[in-house]
Amino acid sequence: MSEEWIANRMHQIDASGIRKVFDLAANMTNPVNLSIGQPHFDTPESIKNALKEAVDQGRNAYSQSQGIKPLLDSIQQSVDSEYGHADRKAFVTSGTSGGLMLALCSLVNPGDEVIAFDPWFVMYKHLTTLAGGTYKSINTYPDFTIPIEKLRASITEKTKVILFNSPANPTGHVASQEEVKALAELAREHNIALISDEIYRAFCYDEEFVSPAKYNDQTIVIDGFSKSHSMTGWRVGWCHGPEHVIQQMIKLQQFTFVCSPHPMQWAASEAWGYDISDRVAEYKQKRDFLRDKLQNHFEIHGAGGAFYMFIKAPWGTGTEFVKKAIENNLLIIPGNVFSSEDTHFRVSYAATQETLERGAEILIKMAEQK
Repeated sequence: MSEEWIANRMHQIDASGIRKVFDLAANMTNPVNLSIGQPHFDTPESIKNALKEAVDQGRNAYSQSQGIKPLLDSIQQSVDSEYGHADRKAFVTSGTSGGLMLALCSLVNPGDEVIAFDPWFVMYKHLTTLAGGTYKSINTYPDFTIPIEKLRASITEKTKVILFNSPANPTGHVASQEEVKALAELAREHNIALISDEIYRAFCYDEEFVSPAKYNDQTIVIDGFSKSHSMTGWRVGWCHGPEHVIQQMIKLQQFTFVCSPHPMQWAASEAWGYDISDRVAEYKQKRDFLRDKLQNHFEIHGAGGAFYMFIKAPWGTGTEFVKKAIENNLLIIPGNVFSSEDTHFRVSYAATQETLERGAEILIKMAEQK
């Protein structure tokens, strides 16, 4: 009887496909885990100490919804220096996921179309549903570059938002300056809100990161500390964009998250000045190692940033390959968790060197079984 209480929108949201994989792998003993979408290193000590100090100093109540002044000032100064947009304002969000939810719920009316690129980050589709929008995906196979003309042809009078992620999860693709510029100009030409998810911007290995905000001053940017500083559980992100949009997002944050966790914001203020270049260099080495090991056995595109490879299964579907990997005590994620296609699987190289070596060995043996 109580099943009738459930809102229709919830029946359009599937449980996380990644969680299903973990359920499938529940009986694995000490698996070789290349599935985790978060850094393998701990939060730096100085940031943890800043959190402890904030708690001890009694900074445990709500903060202003837009964030504490020291952190907000650091973000705003950086944004102003990088873009020089007179109307661009920043605020602190309850993680990047919170920022994405606020942006979509502030922009999307029921029936509005939201376009994202396939493969996509798992949250995009479901947050669009939550906001009442209609999700449309643009296929980017085989090399995951942005197909501008395909995107142009998909735009209708109902198109309200384009979601963009570079470096991308799950592909690791880093969009080139030409791709980003064309996307930014297309969104401006059609008066479409462009949301740029830049949570992995620190992890670019082969070319410099480029934000569409450089070419379109109405771009809404989402970023945070989760991946760069191994603060996934701390729920501190930030957003910047046109002031009239940001004010609506702050208003919605007041009535949802209230604010990002207050003591965590003081720790994030410490994190803002923390040098992560050694972590970035380490992940580049891990990327190079794994790609060198696998490239003669698998078709690999993207992998220019973040800490993922989205690899084509050498035989069978992506799901079939992953099931076989689990039988070999290797935990990876099937590509259909992130895509309408079931041809690939995602590997995360945010792992120890020993884990990467064991994982590569299993993957190569499996590829040779075809």
